[in-house]
Amino acid sequence: MKIFVTGGTGFLGSYLLRHLLAQGYTDITALRRHNSKLDLVGDIAHRIQWIEGDLNDPFSLAEGIAGKQWVFHSAAVVSFHARDVRMMREVNAEGTANVVNACLEHGVQKMMHVSTIAAIGNTKPKQVLNEKNMFQASPYNTEYGVSKFLGEQEVWRGIAEGLNAVIVNPSVILGAGRWYEGTGQFFAQLHKGFRYIPEGSVSMVDVRDVARMLLQLAESDIVEERFIANAGEMKYRDFFNAITQELNVPKPNRHITPFLREAVWRLAAFQSLFTGKPPLVTKETLRQSAYEFAYENRKSIDQLGFQYTPIAQSIAETGKVYLSSGGETKVFE
Repeated sequence: MKIFVTGGTGFLGSYLLRHLLAQGYTDITALRRHNSKLDLVGDIAHRIQWIEGDLNDPFSLAEGIAGKQWVFHSAAVVSFHARDVRMMREVNAEGTANVVNACLEHGVQKMMHVSTIAAIGNTKPKQVLNEKNMFQASPYNTEYGVSKFLGEQEVWRGIAEGLNAVIVNPSVILGAGRWYEGTGQFFAQLHKGFRYIPEGSVSMVDVRDVARMLLQLAESDIVEERFIANAGEMKYRDFFNAITQELNVPKPNRHITPFLREAVWRLAAFQSLFTGKPPLVTKETLRQSAYEFAYENRKSIDQLGFQYTPIAQSIAETGKVYLSSGGETKVFE
């Protein structure tokens, strides 16, 4: 099977490449930007054929997708900063449209699209959502979620035009990797002594589970479906306590009140103006951290027989890798 992967140098994409190789797939081509870091794939990079380009370069997409049977589209911009809204639309929506068009043009056998639970749409707190929920405009949605929803619409458009495709909607993806981005930041910041606890909850899934689900769907006859990938929910209090227990550091003990929440994102934005660095927290991230949502995973369990890695196990294993990494990028072996 000839395979093309977008986002292969990213967190999820790097684990997908590893899983494909481990399962015996060797004819793999992956897209990378000219400035993409290879720290997540350093030990396997020589086993992948790389094409330089990006999602908004139809020529590099055509070069990579021509002659391939499967396309895994995992590349995306994840940001909760207002200044990145336009870039997220360009990459997550327009870029996905370009991938879909290339798949249609070159007769790809099947496309696996990585979306997010944020694209399902939240309309009220403490809502339980599943694959049947329809996205609606709501103050509880994020700009990232909107951009990924628009990307999903391009996949459904491709399906209507004859493309065999499936969509996976992961929750927050947990695992070892870069400690300055994604869930890796939780381990790094709590290890440094972060003391604050958000009031809400977080839905999570192990990065290795998402990679497994993507390949399982590729190997199946399932098309024109979407699947939530979610191991479950935890209150941020319990999540942070589990991490600090694994890292053997004091638990955070200061709750983020509504007043503190609004003050902190403004302070972070003000500091960012002087440092030139992205703020550690934003208005969206802090407000989202105060909400509680839940996502059903029955469809993946019933239709795929999927077994999720327990969240507690993912936290423990990620913590061990973090402690052994010395702060440097390191993945699960």
